[in-house]
Amino acid sequence: ELSPQHYFSGLEAGKASLAFFTPSVSPGAQPFLEQIESSAEALQDYGISVVKVNCPKEDASRYCGRENALRKAFLFRGNRLIREFPTDALFDVNSVVANVLFALLFNEVKYVETLADLENTENVLKGKSNMVFAYVPATGTAEHRAVMEAAFVYGTTHQFVLTTEAALLKATSHDDPDVSSAWLLFCHCQLATDPAQPCRRTALGQPLTLLNIHRHLKLMGAPLVTEVAEDPEKVSTVHLQLGLPLVFILSQKETYEADRRTAEFVAWQLLGKAGVALLSRDLVDLNVLHRSNIALKTPDEGMPIQYLVLEDTDEVITLVEDKSKVKQIQEDEEEEEDEDEEENNNQDIQDDQVVEAVSRDKKRELPLEQVLVLTEENFHSSLSEAAPTVVLFYASWEAVSLAVLRSYSEVAAHLKGTPGVLLSRVNCWDWPGLCSQENVTQFPTIRIYKEGQQSGTYNGMWGTEELSSFILLSQVSCPLKLATMDEAEGYLRGEFPPELSSHHHTSLLGVFSTATSEAKAAFEEAGNILSGHVRMGMYFEDDALALSRKYSVSPPALLLARSGGRSVEGIALSKHSVQDVVQMIRCELLDIFPEITVPNLPQYLQLRKPFLILFSAGGISQMESKEMLKLAKGGAQQAFVACWLNLKKTPVGHGILRKYFSTTPSLPVLLWVNLHAGGQVFKFPPEQSITEMNILSWLEKLQAGLEIPSSTLSEEDWKPPLPAYDFLQMMEPSVPELSARSGDTAVPHPPKSPEGDTAATGEEPPQESTAEEVGSPGRDLRGTASRLAARDKQGKRHSEL
Repeated sequence: ELSPQHYFSGLEAGKASLAFFTPSVSPGAQPFLEQIESSAEALQDYGISVVKVNCPKEDASRYCGRENALRKAFLFRGNRLIREFPTDALFDVNSVVANVLFALLFNEVKYVETLADLENTENVLKGKSNMVFAYVPATGTAEHRAVMEAAFVYGTTHQFVLTTEAALLKATSHDDPDVSSAWLLFCHCQLATDPAQPCRRTALGQPLTLLNIHRHLKLMGAPLVTEVAEDPEKVSTVHLQLGLPLVFILSQKETYEADRRTAEFVAWQLLGKAGVALLSRDLVDLNVLHRSNIALKTPDEGMPIQYLVLEDTDEVITLVEDKSKVKQIQEDEEEEEDEDEEENNNQDIQDDQVVEAVSRDKKRELPLEQVLVLTEENFHSSLSEAAPTVVLFYASWEAVSLAVLRSYSEVAAHLKGTPGVLLSRVNCWDWPGLCSQENVTQFPTIRIYKEGQQSGTYNGMWGTEELSSFILLSQVSCPLKLATMDEAEGYLRGEFPPELSSHHHTSLLGVFSTATSEAKAAFEEAGNILSGHVRMGMYFEDDALALSRKYSVSPPALLLARSGGRSVEGIALSKHSVQDVVQMIRCELLDIFPEITVPNLPQYLQLRKPFLILFSAGGISQMESKEMLKLAKGGAQQAFVACWLNLKKTPVGHGILRKYFSTTPSLPVLLWVNLHAGGQVFKFPPEQSITEMNILSWLEKLQAGLEIPSSTLSEEDWKPPLPAYDFLQMMEPSVPELSARSGDTAVPHPPKSPEGDTAATGEEPPQESTAEEVGSPGRDLRGTASRLAARDKQGKRHSEL
């Protein structure tokens, strides 16, 4: 924000700036200023500064004083005016960025209205460079912004051409295009050396976003056909890196020229959809059938290369374009799932967000290479190792289990290489007896097993960050017993133990003397309960009094070190029951004036106190933070939770405010919300400044019943839209048996008791089959085949529900 004099004196030659001239007080400009402010960061990426120029009332200069100046924004390059924008054309971030870049790049991005203009542009470019032709239904849209941002980056490489004329789009397309959607064509004019030869065109098949345009241009710049002379497993091209398959045409010396022409023809047909490589059998020793002529490599990690025998190029193109064909070749089981989905169209839209997300991503392979698979055979032997073992118990058909499995795979990648951490999993659908033995009664469940100790169960949130933190904290004893004063001081600074020094957790240190054995025992038991969730240490050596005196407390006491030990707070431990110590630790670890986010909201809701919450459109000012912190630290802090919410960081706040008010109020706004008693919402008077004195005065009026609530929340319970499935009641009493054939095993019935589970107890198989033929389920393919068949049948019954 500058004055006119400072703004014009600071303009630099060649540097672009977007300026909005406004008097000091202009309520009508507030919505526009919010959009301009939101777009400032995006425009800064392109070297364009955004300036609000505050005009003095007496200023009657060209920009401050001219009529209608308040309803315009001005784009300058240096001190030269490039364009005037009416503010109603800059209605959101997309329109601001799109229109500003469009104005700055008007020499680089040609706007055409007729087919003749487009053809003239193509003719000029033939043999020289390529063209990117984009149609957007209107300027200022997200698609227009994406095209302009791409032009900013690639404008020196390709000629960008833009139109909003629907008639021109129809004239350039063979079929009847949807004129309400944006389109983008890459025109290969550089290859058209003959003036009479038209430019080949490759359409972008995905929505017009900057990422998709970038991806499309990368693909258009890749070689049409790549010649390779190594094992296909080792080949990596830009197509595989961008998530597209790679088709190999298997060639030999005698047919090289024909194979090359075939590869080029296929490559043009699959341009933007797949890569094409020519692989010479004479140079690479392939251990495949000699009649195989096509190989398909997919970007999915761990998927084997498929070697095929296809009759003509149409089949090659169908192989890539017809996704069901690819799925059929890759995995027969996936094809069965597709058929099952066609029969159950009502499952396409789920009422449960977790189920919907899992259903949408079910074809994606999870990177679980770092996670050890445990079975009845190796479970106990794996746990007997010295290292602590993290075990995820899950059910492969259950949505929440599969969602947590994705988080678990991310944790494994995050903790890869961390010494002393072993991640493993047990599929309770395959090994029900093992899960019964471990008393796992719900899915998913995460436990940590340490040699000689009782297993600890994780009961926190299922996000990657929370799981990683739990696993790392579980590595060390809780509480960690410190032997020297140096260790205790290092612990408070976050430097001890070494394995946690790089992870920033609040350190909690209990200090005890020989006369405080009861409090010490309660603290140790609290550590067992909070293991993995809290970083706890304890010091009870002879010089414990010296440590406690340093921080002005007497044993038994807690020392709380936040922010890497820069501030240590001493707290007397007055109550000595385990439950009281646990509750006290949980409360003390909460922030004094927290920023409310989706992950931490449950911790503060559990306090069952009213919220004094400041909604902000970004960070809060230093003055507001200081005043709210004083209020939170005051004597009234026991009665309510003082907190704030950043709508930029936690966008769900917009929906919350709309629930409280019919329209979103101007921000920042301070509210008193009592979710646990009456649901009344009170709004702090916007004309008053947010100070401790003003807020306390307002709260006194609230308690006296002198304030009218802005809104009252419904007392209706928040329930799921549909009742939960009772799977046990709906399932048949037993899994149907397969018809008995020589060499097959009967499908095991679900166990009615631990004694009836042959997988768990190792009972002898039926007398009709030999032990060599049968084996226990999961140990050989014959045992697994019938098991998988039973699982498939059961899965279909679930989807029919």
